[in-house]
Amino acid sequence: MFIDTHVHLNADQYDEDVTEVIERARDSNVEKMVVIGFDRKTIERALQLAEDYEFIYAAVGWHPVDAIDCTEEDLQWIEELAAHPKVVGIGETGLDYYWDKSPKEVQQQVFRKQIRLAKKVGLPIIIHNREATADILRILKEEKAHEIGGVMHCFSGSVETARESIAMNFMISLGGPVTFKNAKKPKEVAAAISLDHLMIETDAPYLAPHPYRGKRNEPSYVPLVAEEIARLKEISVEEVARATTRNAENFFNLPK
Repeated sequence: MFIDTHVHLNADQYDEDVTEVIERARDSNVEKMVVIGFDRKTIERALQLAEDYEFIYAAVGWHPVDAIDCTEEDLQWIEELAAHPKVVGIGETGLDYYWDKSPKEVQQQVFRKQIRLAKKVGLPIIIHNREATADILRILKEEKAHEIGGVMHCFSGSVETARESIAMNFMISLGGPVTFKNAKKPKEVAAAISLDHLMIETDAPYLAPHPYRGKRNEPSYVPLVAEEIARLKEISVEEVARATTRNAENFFNLPK
């Protein structure tokens, strides 16, 4: 059994066939999914999916790209939603220096507020990082994020950064890019980092694994991520499935 720890079934790309996508995931032994909300619309959809399906859970947060649109009312709303029985994390939040919609200082301010919110409500933080590793690690340390912990979602950094994150009470989550032939760093991380600190995800509908690269991703593909990690570690897929499922259940406090 597998758990897709980061999926956007609330994305517009699934408007026509989300029921079929969920059925295919279940047919592929994906027993649980965490749907990530990152603005008003996607948070509401994530919560609706979590209420409609026993095996779907939600995370609520504000994406760094849209940090400039985030109000105090939005953050208050997210804090209130954290009490929902199916909400298991705060995020995705973090920093994204690839897109320039939101100034860096605004992103950092909203990121800090969500770290503090996560600590207040007692839920782990789901980190989005694009071209901002140094600032993310610095802010996590300054805000004492180790006190609540979290996950580096769709991790693309170095083995050294992974170890630094783990030392701060963060998990490493690998997705479709670990299957790409030219993805040197994710493959190195998959091989080097202990299974105790790994989770798996799709980030669907984005970043579909090989051989579906460039197409719409979906949670039924998460076993392909596990297969590549197993190959790189020279262990069985069953061992990867067991460990990453156990890690996800413990991390998100999911029923076992």
